Amino acid sequence: MSTSAVRTDIPPDFIDAPRKRDQDHKPKNYRGFVAGAFSGITKLCVGHPFDTIKVRLQTSESSQFRGPVDCLLQTLRNEGVKGLYKGATPPLVGWMFMDSVMLGSLSIYRRLLNDNLFNPGSRKGEKMPVIGHSMAGAMAGWTVSFIAGPVEHIKARLQVQYAADKSKRLYTGPIDCLQKTFKHHGLRGIYHGLFATLIFRTFFVFWWGSYDLFTTYFQRNTSLSAPAINFWAGGLSAQIFWITSYPSDVIKQKIMTDPLGEQRRYAGWRDAAKAIHREKGWKGYWRGFTPCFLRAFPANAMALVAFEGVMRTLPE
Repeated sequence: MSTSAVRTDIPPDFIDAPRKRDQDHKPKNYRGFVAGAFSGITKLCVGHPFDTIKVRLQTSESSQFRGPVDCLLQTLRNEGVKGLYKGATPPLVGWMFMDSVMLGSLSIYRRLLNDNLFNPGSRKGEKMPVIGHSMAGAMAGWTVSFIAGPVEHIKARLQVQYAADKSKRLYTGPIDCLQKTFKHHGLRGIYHGLFATLIFRTFFVFWWGSYDLFTTYFQRNTSLSAPAINFWAGGLSAQIFWITSYPSDVIKQKIMTDPLGEQRRYAGWRDAAKAIHREKGWKGYWRGFTPCFLRAFPANAMALVAFEGVMRTLPE
């Protein structure tokens, strides 16, 4: 790896689009949404088994699993490989839309912030500062929460069904879970945990801010190719995001797997947070972190490679 020269042959991607394009030739908005769908598919294929282990550790009693390896082995022994992909159908469809909306809106928010707040009137579009990427990340996170909330809610309820025999499960699949939830609890039941989702995705400020920092560093100080830069920047920034956001994800999962109706254990986000600390102390906020952290790098690194690759391929 050479660190002696700045790369000048890296194809433009969405991170550096503002400083490399004249404002009179702006990229088409559809590109980010199409590329985001490919990101979602890649993320699911690589990351869902890790996610299943994470959710089970986050929501189970401490005595049920000794740790992530024990959870993995029990799942494989009792349910087979299919058990690791339990609840995969909602995110397969959902993450296509989620990443499409998140990455598509991210590129739009970045351009709007750059053109109207950070570098207004600049014909060559100067590079937006890190705070701009962070702001765009939070705005994209809030936007996608209205899709992510119901998808993650249904996924979480399916993931904590431990019976290998389908006849013993409360829900036979995502459609059945969706129908029963809507029938008994209406649209409010479908969006159960939305506030927790909004809080969790506010931490996208760290993801997309650090992604810009890593991307800029690799472009200026290494001879890595564009896909390699996307891989390393995507994986490292995802780990920064999970380190900062993980406790809020644990709280979100507790709320989403909480019984609905009169059997609810948590009145709201703060009540769930207090209950976790009361039952397991500060360690409770980090239960299941290992599989999540291991998943973060490969899943998001490959997802960003897919996203950026499609972005470079699509006509502007």
